[in-house]
Amino acid sequence: MKKMRFLMPVGFLLIAAAFSTIVMLLWNWLMPAIFGLIAINFWQALGLLVLARILFGRFGFGRNRMGGGMRENPIHEKWMKMTPEQREEFINKRRRFGFGHPFNREHFGMDKQQEQNKENE
Repeated sequence: MKKMRFLMPVGFLLIAAAFSTIVMLLWNWLMPAIFGLIAINFWQALGLLVLARILFGRFGFGRNRMGGGMRENPIHEKWMKMTPEQREEFINKRRRFGFGHPFNREHFGMDKQQEQNKENE
């Protein structure tokens, strides 16, 4: 058990160092050639990783990354409580406001004339 207490932080540091090295190498290979930016060192790459995690993601604490899955999604719970008629009404309201069109299955492959005929019905 004491060995695990020692190995976990060491493993975390090795993973952080590996990611920082990858970011540094990719940055130094791509960014100066594409955008004319300067090369960065290891510590700047590590800081860039930390900044990206602060701005764009959590550090993995708490719920899982997918927001708890579908079981904890209030919209999914509401959908499951709807009757088939309520679901159809909900879908039709979304379509009227432009959601799901033109890529839903009902409209896929229709030309403009067929689409206008369907809307006039």
